[in-house]
Amino acid sequence: MSLFANIDWADIGLATLDTLTMLGGSMVLTVILGLPLGVILFLTGKGQMLESKAAHTALGLLVNILRSVPFVILLIVMIPLTVLLVGTSLGVAGAIPPLVVGAAPFYARLVETALREVDKGVVEASFALGATRRQVVLGALLPEAMPGIIAGATVTAIALVSYTAMAGVVGAGGLGDLAIRFGYQRFQTDVMVVTVALLLILVQGLQMVGDTVVRKVSHR
Repeated sequence: MSLFANIDWADIGLATLDTLTMLGGSMVLTVILGLPLGVILFLTGKGQMLESKAAHTALGLLVNILRSVPFVILLIVMIPLTVLLVGTSLGVAGAIPPLVVGAAPFYARLVETALREVDKGVVEASFALGATRRQVVLGALLPEAMPGIIAGATVTAIALVSYTAMAGVVGAGGLGDLAIRFGYQRFQTDVMVVTVALLLILVQGLQMVGDTVVRKVSHR
């Protein structure tokens, strides 16, 4: 027991719940925003149905700018906007806006890449059968790209786990906050080991679930 003398399991449980809440809330919003953004990026690209160099360049620039900002800096820069949106920059609620802003552009690029891998013959065949653009996107493109889209969501979720850990720097709560306050600042190695182990288990679980879903979707 002396090996874990500094461990407060109630705090560990609460921090784990906070991390899962941040991950779940931000992941839902990331998919809601990132999926359509990725579809628009693809459709406005060269040779696509809604080709528009201006729109594609503008969206691509915005996505690249947001992706290039280190997440720790994004946390700090977004404090005024976060307070405006959720009323606080602290805790789980204060972490979700920057988590979404950091992850949605990343996921959008993964969605765009997945759509680019769809065989053009599928789209051409859909048009030949009289399908509208909306029907092609919803009935052909997205279903064909679904394995890649789900794999991208898995990668994004794992990235969000690391983001939630970094959010502890600004008092967002969760396992990252516990690791920083106790494991690092108070030199409690056992706290650090337990929090890191839980984060590793969470990442492994997400990867296993994501791989399972991709296999099932691919075999349809």
